[in-house]
Amino acid sequence: MKKLFALLAVFGMLNFGTTVMAQESEEAAPAATEEVAATEEVAAEDEVAAAPAEEEVSIHKTLKTKFVEGGVGWMLPVLACLVLGLAISIERIIYLTAADTNNKKLLKKIEEALEKGGVEEAKDVCRNTRGPVASIFYQGLLRYNEGTEMVEKSVVSYGSVMMGQMESGLTWISLFIALSPSLGFMGTVVGMIGAFDSIQAMGDISPIAVAGGIKVALLTTLFGLIAAVILQVFYNYIVVKIDGIVNKMEDASISLMDIIAKYKANH
Repeated sequence: MKKLFALLAVFGMLNFGTTVMAQESEEAAPAATEEVAATEEVAAEDEVAAAPAEEEVSIHKTLKTKFVEGGVGWMLPVLACLVLGLAISIERIIYLTAADTNNKKLLKKIEEALEKGGVEEAKDVCRNTRGPVASIFYQGLLRYNEGTEMVEKSVVSYGSVMMGQMESGLTWISLFIALSPSLGFMGTVVGMIGAFDSIQAMGDISPIAVAGGIKVALLTTLFGLIAAVILQVFYNYIVVKIDGIVNKMEDASISLMDIIAKYKANH
């Protein structure tokens, strides 16, 4: 699952980068047919005047334009952070959604299995149930013959292992959250240095000369902050999801120990 999301993320980033590069090349090429373009522009204006007002520019096209204006060299790393961070976030959300099972139903099945067929049948119930809680219960039932204390230690220890698996990938998301604005600020510094170099070369402050550098500075910062905000929302959602599953896991583990203690007392 992780490899699939990583491949999709890289493919999407490369596809977008190729499209942007092509657009940048087209914009940089000289216009060979200015008269035809002027004629088409006049015709387009007439159509706009006659037809109802339409949306001027799509959001997708605007983003691509601003992406190119901000400098592909600085925007691509920010885009890479966003795409890879989203890929990991979506993979984690899918994993955690599958891991969030009905613990009360599982405990009821285990209790019924213990009464009908003993520990072995309860193990079969855990083996046939997906999710970290069922895996923890199975590890605890494996130590049933070693005493209640060993069962409790096994549940606690394996619970820590499952929690580590649920938190897998969060470090990378945190890295991309920190890296996105940092790359944006770096682009800001480079853009401002370019603007001041232009001022120094001209010996005078000209808005036209410094506009390009300032635009790069502002756009890279903006895109970096947007990427960080989006990833931060996903990160917080994942953390809340993990906390909820862990709380349910701890509550279910206590209930399992009560069931095992009751079963030992009756047998």
